[in-house]
Amino acid sequence: MSNFWSNWVTFIVVVGILGVTLVLFTQSKAKVNKPGESEDTTGHRWDDDLEEYNNPLPRWWMWMFYLTIAFGIGYLVLYPGLGNFKGVRNWSSVGQYKEEVEQAQAKYEPLYAKYKSMDVKAVAADPQAQEMGKRLFQTYCIQCHGSDARGAKGFPNLTDNDWLWGGQIDTIHTTIAAGRHGQMPAWGAAFGEEKVKDTANFVMSLSGKKHDADRAARGKETFAAVCAACHGPDGKGNQALGAPNLTDNTWLYGGTEKTIIETITNGRQNQMPAWKDFLGDDKVHVLTAYVWSLSNNPKAQ
Repeated sequence: MSNFWSNWVTFIVVVGILGVTLVLFTQSKAKVNKPGESEDTTGHRWDDDLEEYNNPLPRWWMWMFYLTIAFGIGYLVLYPGLGNFKGVRNWSSVGQYKEEVEQAQAKYEPLYAKYKSMDVKAVAADPQAQEMGKRLFQTYCIQCHGSDARGAKGFPNLTDNDWLWGGQIDTIHTTIAAGRHGQMPAWGAAFGEEKVKDTANFVMSLSGKKHDADRAARGKETFAAVCAACHGPDGKGNQALGAPNLTDNTWLYGGTEKTIIETITNGRQNQMPAWKDFLGDDKVHVLTAYVWSLSNNPKAQ
């Protein structure tokens, strides 16, 4: 890769420091005129009586400026600032981040590690582990699932017993550790507007929603031919595929006719990020216990 920009930045920084130093040096040669000597002015005059003196800068101010220049030069020697030069301390924000992460892990990992060998239900029943899991959830999960874990449009509610991929302990662990990618294909182009409306009305009929019976009757055939492959012939979904149950009143994106038509027409893309590499096995284990406890009472197990 070219070093042009590195050299250009270095050039600008060095010229800037030299330029400021030169200005200060030239100003330090100017002196205040003694009493009786003619005053040096800038030539600016107001109301025929007011003139602007061309006096030098205060000495204390100039020495303060010299100190800032010296500090800047010292900083550029120790730390990055001159293009690709990393400074004699070889400091970088990434390196500092890694160092802080290592320090945090050395301090906190033992707290999580002691729960690694415990059963998830036992971890969920431990008050200290629950508090630790709650803090993990509030740090990494509330952005999507909310502070109360009840989710939002496009983000599942974790406090009920309706699970896209399954609510078993092992399944929750896999979801947190490896993430999930839910995908609903777009059928608008293949179906056409009328067939989409027919299918939407049949889907609404599965959960007892108010619908157009004639359209639902026509949509039943389309559902059986296309949609049943994922959602099942009875519309109860398939957790292995992340296909939701269409016969209840739990809707990830909304259960109105307009929203269902939008879902069938344009499809949906939803992704749960994988946290294993970032959090590590011990924290994932504690977080799994906390998430599982949101829809289960560990004390009753």
